[in-house]
Amino acid sequence: MLFFLLPKTMHTSFVGKRIIVGVTGSIAAFKVAGWVSTLAQEEAEVDVVMTESAKRFVTSLTFSSLSGRRVLTNMFSAEEEGTISHIGLSREADCIIVAPATAQTIARLTYGFADDLLTTTILAADIPVLICPAMNVKMYEHPATQKNIEIVKTLGYKVIEPECGNMACGDYGKGRLPDWHQVSEYLLKELSDGDLKGQNVLVTAGPTRERYDPARFISNRSSGKMGFAIARAAFRRGAEVTLVTGPTSLDWPAGVRVIPVVSAQQMYDAVMSEFSNSSVIIKAAAVSDFKSAEHHLEKIKKDDATLTIKLVPNPDILQALGARCDPKKQLLVGFAAESSDLEKQGRKKLEKKNLALIAVNNIASAQSGFEVDSNQLVLIDHNGVTELPHTSKIKAADMLWDYIVKNKLLKT
Repeated sequence: MLFFLLPKTMHTSFVGKRIIVGVTGSIAAFKVAGWVSTLAQEEAEVDVVMTESAKRFVTSLTFSSLSGRRVLTNMFSAEEEGTISHIGLSREADCIIVAPATAQTIARLTYGFADDLLTTTILAADIPVLICPAMNVKMYEHPATQKNIEIVKTLGYKVIEPECGNMACGDYGKGRLPDWHQVSEYLLKELSDGDLKGQNVLVTAGPTRERYDPARFISNRSSGKMGFAIARAAFRRGAEVTLVTGPTSLDWPAGVRVIPVVSAQQMYDAVMSEFSNSSVIIKAAAVSDFKSAEHHLEKIKKDDATLTIKLVPNPDILQALGARCDPKKQLLVGFAAESSDLEKQGRKKLEKKNLALIAVNNIASAQSGFEVDSNQLVLIDHNGVTELPHTSKIKAADMLWDYIVKNKLLKT
C-alpha cells in the first residue's frame, strides 16, 4: 500500500503569506482586529494600513500588538531608506484586503483617488485586492454606492458581499461586515495556485432523512463535514462548486452554490439535474439505502405502533451516475464508509459503480468517519491503493484534490 506525502505548502494555509489589511473608518473596524490576530497566529505576515478616520475607532497600537508589526498610517512617514512605501508594500505582499470598506473608500477607489497611503498602495498593486463593504443599509443600497461597487468590480477588485443583520445605528438590513470564516475562504482562494480553475465541481454531502411519520425518520450519523470540506477546498482552488447536501448543522461554505435536500429521492433528483454540467462529481453523501414503505401523515402513537417497519430500496445515486457519466469528459469519485476489509470493499464498489476513484474511510475508528473533525482516507483507483495520513477533514480534502491533480485525473 502506498503512502501519499503531505505537500510542503498546503492550499489551505496562510503560513508565510504576506497580507496587507487596509482598515478604514467604520465601527466594524473592531472586528478586523480579530482577523489580524487570527492571520498572525496562522503565521502570516500582516501589514496593517489605517486611514486617519480608522484611528478614531481602533488605535494603531491595537493592530500593532496583534500583528507584531508596525502599523502604517501616513504615506510620508512610512518611507524608509529612500523606498517609496506604497510601491514597496504592494511589491512584497501577496494580497490586499480592505475591511471594513466604507462608502467613502469605495468611491475613492472607483475614481482612482490616491490621497493617502491605502489608496496609493492599492493603485500601485499588481496583486489581488479584496473589498469588504461595511456601512449603514441605506448607504449601502444608495444608487451611488451600488454604482461604485459595480465599477470597482470592473477594475478587477473582488467585492465580498456584506451580510444582513442589526446595525450599530439600530437599523436592520444589508451592510454588516461578513464573519471571518466566510471572508477567509475568499482570501485563501486568491492566495491559491488555482489548479482547479475552469472545473465545474458537483459534491454531495451529509445524510438523508427518510420520513416515517411527522415525528420520526430513518437516517445515519453523517455530519456532512467531509463533503463540505471537499467543496470548500475546491472553491479555494478556483473551481465553480455546487454542493447538494442533506440536513446538517454546518454553515454553508462561502462562494459555493448550495442545494439543500432532505430525502434520498430529493438528492437523486438534484444530482440528476446537475451532473451533466459538471466536470467532476464527488459523491460524499451518506444516502439512506432504504426508506419506509409507508408514509404516515399523523404521528403514530406508541399504543398503535407495530414492531416491524417495511422498508423499500432508495434509488442508487452513485450507480445511476456511473451509468450516465461520460468518462472521457467527467471524473466520477465515490466515497465508501466501511468498518472492515476497506480495500476489498472499496475495490468492489469501484468496479460495480463504474468509478474512476473511490475514497474509503474507516467508520469503526473513533478518529475518522462520521461526526468527527478528522479522517483517514484510503484512495483506490485502477492503478492501485494509496493510504493518506490521518489528518483534519479539510486537509484530507486538499490531499484528495492533490491526488486528483497529481495523477492527471481531471478531464478538462
